[in-house]
Order: sequence, then structure tokens, then C-alpha cells
Amino acid sequence: MRKQFLFATRRVLVASLISGAFAGLGWSAPVAAGPATGGGSFAASYALTLAGVSIGAANLAAKIDNSGAYALDMHAKLTGLAGVLVSGKGGARATGVINGDRAIPASLAVIASTASDKRTLRMSFAGGAVSAIEINPPLEDWDRPDRIPVTASHRQSVIDPLSALLMPAPGKSLADACNRTIPVFDGATRFDVVLRYKGTTTISQGGYTGPAATCSARYAPVAGHRPLRSMTKFMVENTDMGVTLIPVGDTGIYAPWRIHVRTTLGMSMLQATRVRIEGLQAVASRRDKK
Repeated sequence: MRKQFLFATRRVLVASLISGAFAGLGWSAPVAAGPATGGGSFAASYALTLAGVSIGAANLAAKIDNSGAYALDMHAKLTGLAGVLVSGKGGARATGVINGDRAIPASLAVIASTASDKRTLRMSFAGGAVSAIEINPPLEDWDRPDRIPVTASHRQSVIDPLSALLMPAPGKSLADACNRTIPVFDGATRFDVVLRYKGTTTISQGGYTGPAATCSARYAPVAGHRPLRSMTKFMVENTDMGVTLIPVGDTGIYAPWRIHVRTTLGMSMLQATRVRIEGLQAVASRRDKK
């Protein structure tokens, strides 16, 4: 049981760093590019729980300038019992540009560590395709014969897991913001996150008051995975995961208020406790006048 707990908390830390539980990795090293300047910002603090027990916290900060260029930073740390057993922490940064209803990434950089190990990844993009990947230390057992190979085509028209947290849907309703398939490449595996609208609610807490859309989520592996592994089968069959989205000002961009994913040890959840939106309404209105 202790081994299962360690495995699960490591995965929850990794997930909170780059996609709130949809990604299988969570690594990378800091990039040289600075944050977008001007425009506005979105910041959120999240509580991280597993089976109803607090195991950590995460912070997400997004800066979006007048041209649509964005910089996303996320930091997470395991606390309480999880922190004692695993001592996990890490940070991630993604940059790119919002173009219509797409976030087009430019770079992803993450570092995740525990008391016993550390892994970094550096990934860059050009025209929506992965142009370079550096993982240190290299992945172990990557040449297993049952692993679905990742080809060059699997690195085309994809988004990194952190940039996937920004969901542009200009001029669309909350329901339409939910209904999308997100093609993710995390540096080693290619998978889709399929979101479907379930309903709308109103939230008034943590600095945010307004509508929110609840979306169901499904994990659909494409390449880089081992289809016969029990964890892969569990995630493919997992129907108990989803995301609650809130609008980021009047930008037509949506961000997660809550992400939940059932694991073999119970429900893991990333829940916003505080949200701050600054200047983004003005950014939207300036774009509309162009």
C-alpha cells in the first residue's frame, strides 16, 4: 500500500504541474524566454487532494499581452503525509500565442523532483509541431516491444499539457468551450483529451463570481503508451474525470476551476481556492477594435 501511495502521489504532483492530471509526464528545464509583457494576467491557487486527503498545493499564473502572446507558469508542492513520504515539488513554464480558438505553443519547460529523483524536460515548437525535445535523465525502458512507437506525424499539430490549460473559444458559449478534443504531446506520449459539456453552474468564492461549465473528460492514447499495461487500461476505461471551466475576463479564453480524475487509490482533485483576473477585459476590447 505504501508503494501504491508513493506512486500515486508522484503522479498527482506531475499531473498538477502540467495538466492537472491528464498528462503522464511532468518534466522540463527553465527556458530563456521571458513572460509576455503588457496586457493582463490570470492567477489561481489550487488545493491538491487524493481520496479526500490534502496532499499539496499548486499555483498557476498566466500573462497575455496585447498581441495574444502568453506565458504560463505553474508550481506545485506535496505537503502533509505526501510531503513527508515523497517530498515532491516542481515548476513548469509554457510560452506561445493565442490565435483564434487555438493556443499555439512555442516552448515547454518543467522540472519535477522528489527526495530520491529528479527529471527535467525541454521541448520547443515551430508552427504547431514539436521541433526539439531534451529529457534528462533519459527515459528508462523506452524500447519495450509492446510500446506504440511515436512517429514524426504524432508530433504535428499538437499542444503541450500546460498550454492545454488555456482554452480559447472566442464568441462561443460555455457549452461550446467544453466540446473539444485536445491533441497533447507531453515529450514522450501522444494522447487526446476529449471534453464534452455536461452542464452550467454558478460559482461565488475565492475571488470569482460568475458562470462555470462542467465538462466530462476521457483519455484517448495515440502513441508512446503500452496498451496492455493495467494503468493504461484503467485510464482508457476511466469515466470518472472531468474539468470545470471559468471564463478569463472577456477574452474568450477559459481556464480550469477544478480538475478531477479517479485513480486506483481514489479521487485526485485540483481545486481552485483563489482566482485573480487583472487587465484582460481591456486586452479583449483593444483586440476587438483592430
